[in-house]
Amino acid sequence: MKINGDNMDQLTHYSVMKEQTIELLAIKPNGIYVDCTLGGGGHSEEILKRLTNGHLYCFDLDMYAINKASERLKKYLDKVSFIHANYAEIKEKLAEQNISQVDGILYDLGVSSFQLDDDSRGFSYRFDAKLDMRMNQEQVLSAYDVVNDYSEQALTKILFEYGEEKFARKIAAEIVKNRKIKPIETTFELVEIIKKSLPAKVLRQTGHPAKQTFQAIRIEVNQELESLKKSITDAFDLLNKDGRIVVITFHSLEDRIVKNLFKEKTTLDLPQGLPFIPEGMSIDYELVNKKIILADDSELNENHRSHSAKLRAIKKIK
Repeated sequence: MKINGDNMDQLTHYSVMKEQTIELLAIKPNGIYVDCTLGGGGHSEEILKRLTNGHLYCFDLDMYAINKASERLKKYLDKVSFIHANYAEIKEKLAEQNISQVDGILYDLGVSSFQLDDDSRGFSYRFDAKLDMRMNQEQVLSAYDVVNDYSEQALTKILFEYGEEKFARKIAAEIVKNRKIKPIETTFELVEIIKKSLPAKVLRQTGHPAKQTFQAIRIEVNQELESLKKSITDAFDLLNKDGRIVVITFHSLEDRIVKNLFKEKTTLDLPQGLPFIPEGMSIDYELVNKKIILADDSELNENHRSHSAKLRAIKKIK
């Protein structure tokens, strides 16, 4: 499905765990909030409904997402600002808006539904399209470049680390072998190469055989994990007292980063049996939910992409 004026509205975005997310943000009507992953604007709309004199700053790498969401949020334009930038730049971009402290920051990670469902973007193994996978259509590096230019060693590393793909070495070797004959240009060409690399018993398993490879390449193209680490690290510095960071993750790599960063902020690494906490050391944050929150049955029935979602939240207490 190509993006044009006639069919833009056919591409929709489902906001995962919307009610639980808004509850965890504990929105103050006069507060300052940041939606680091605007997407279709579903979470942003719920935040804006609850603001009176507050303001919401929305980040997205995808100008299509910003244009689509700004139309959805047009009645709130007096209290929302859109920022076309990577959320890794959260501190710098908010500083340009004279914002140094906020009351809540939201991350709904992964690819938006409309990005996956738009066959022109090359994110999905379900549609035949040019290899792309760029969230920011203005950047140079695309999935085509990764697949056709990266060394076999680099491809193996990416597929293993970012896709947790057991057959990373075989898939990388098959990619290099095929691109010597001709460039690998489309998603379906890549899918066929992946299938040729996998044992028959793996191909018979449930789930698409290209899922992990496509995830790995997408993460590399958009530098997702590095951006996430930097952004959340900076987000801690931006929080007011009682401010919250709420994160929805969709795969183990993202969730591990969030879990570890939250753990670092809510625990002290002290020798066992120490009778006192040394001066200058304190815990300034606490977990809002001790256990991860998963989508309930009604949402799981409505949206299959919610099955892998995990929701975590942290609060600044000092």
